[in-house]
Amino acid sequence: MLARELFKNCSENIADIDITGIAYDSRKVSSGNVFVCIKGYETDGHKFAAMAAENGAAVIVAEDELDVNVPVVYVENTRKTIAELAIAFYGNPAKRFSLIGITGTNGKTTITYLVKSILEAAGKRVGVIGTNQNIIGDKLLLTKSTTPTTPNALELQQLFNEMVNNSADYVVMEVSSHALELERVHGCDFSVGVFTNLTQDHLDFHKTMENYLNAKAKLFAISKKGVVNFDDNGGKTIAARGECPDILKVGMGEGCDLKAENIRVSSRGSDFDMLYNGARYPAHIQIPGRFSVYNAICAAGAALQLGIDIETIIKGLGSATGVVGRVEVVPTDTDYTVIIDYAHTPDGLENVINCVQGFAEGRVITLFGCGGDRDNTKRPIMGEIAGRLSDFSIITSDNPRTEDPELIVREIEAGMKRTNGEYVLITDRREAIGYALDMARKGDVIILAGKGQETYQIIGKEKHDFDERIEVYKHLKNR
Repeated sequence: MLARELFKNCSENIADIDITGIAYDSRKVSSGNVFVCIKGYETDGHKFAAMAAENGAAVIVAEDELDVNVPVVYVENTRKTIAELAIAFYGNPAKRFSLIGITGTNGKTTITYLVKSILEAAGKRVGVIGTNQNIIGDKLLLTKSTTPTTPNALELQQLFNEMVNNSADYVVMEVSSHALELERVHGCDFSVGVFTNLTQDHLDFHKTMENYLNAKAKLFAISKKGVVNFDDNGGKTIAARGECPDILKVGMGEGCDLKAENIRVSSRGSDFDMLYNGARYPAHIQIPGRFSVYNAICAAGAALQLGIDIETIIKGLGSATGVVGRVEVVPTDTDYTVIIDYAHTPDGLENVINCVQGFAEGRVITLFGCGGDRDNTKRPIMGEIAGRLSDFSIITSDNPRTEDPELIVREIEAGMKRTNGEYVLITDRREAIGYALDMARKGDVIILAGKGQETYQIIGKEKHDFDERIEVYKHLKNR
């Protein structure tokens, strides 16, 4: 591709340069690439422009003045520019399928898979981009993401291109607040945007809940239609702003267009009635919990906005299996139950404990921690929630990163002490899991909260292999 085809305002001195690709990591630059200087939180791409030139960059895109021996295109915002360049380079692949975006603090991953199941029940080929994996149908896509939820703009367009090559009719993706704030989805047009809820998380980045909501709300300015959880104040705010012309309100309270009633939860899943257009429809999902019903009606709302009929929606919800790391039961030959869940926010932890309390025959034993180098104000809040709702809690490490794990544990304990809950502190997560398994009795349910689908633990700046499923099996075998 010639530079004149890639850049909107292309100067004559670069117009005929043949561009072979785009990169933002100087170590991955090859001959003929455009290197885009991105200002990050730990480093600045401008510092590596000379290295990129040495590695063969044909053009460099920057915000700040550079002294290099290749042409430089100066722009106001390189994050937006890399998105625009990637869209142009890959021929705007998202124009060839319908794009659905899911945002909110909790529920994003589960809703993407529920929407996928519904659309597949309608005979469509569906791709998913998100926390767990990037797939289309049953095929795992190999494009790797450097971000845990929403890929950066370049990788996102690469994934979209793969989706086109694999004949996607629809792509459902998680859209994080970071992605919206950092322009990762700049240039994307969503057929439907979905808002799940807003509870405390990521305040280390957004600083205030208002900023956090404003970031989430950006999805609806680039969505043709929307779905909001109208029981959540954030959903009410987004609907009232009117930035999206067609909003479907879902929930269990007043003012909803699609409503869930008569909820029954068991270890086998959740049954409920969906009320829509004056009619009542019995529905079932294989995932237990009241919060799972919220996820289901958000997914149903997205499908309705896409024109899928209610009978197909019910069929798709009923056939959807559980999601890895979301109320995931670990198969063990024991008379107690072990559940893995990604709950890492106050609301998420409260939801999963309440869910388990609804069907546990014995005690609910909650093992959890909080991530290091992240919002530390939620630590005592989560301690208090676990102490209030669990029969026994084990406070341990999550991903301590560069923080002292002992300090994190003590900050969680401060909230636990506000309750009468029984607990123990075991900083080593492997040891803590062993302790939980050894203390469990018949009918108990152990919740391993916080890691979910992750198969690693971040200590310092390194990832160490740590799959809780394997840790459970190892301990039970050795015992």
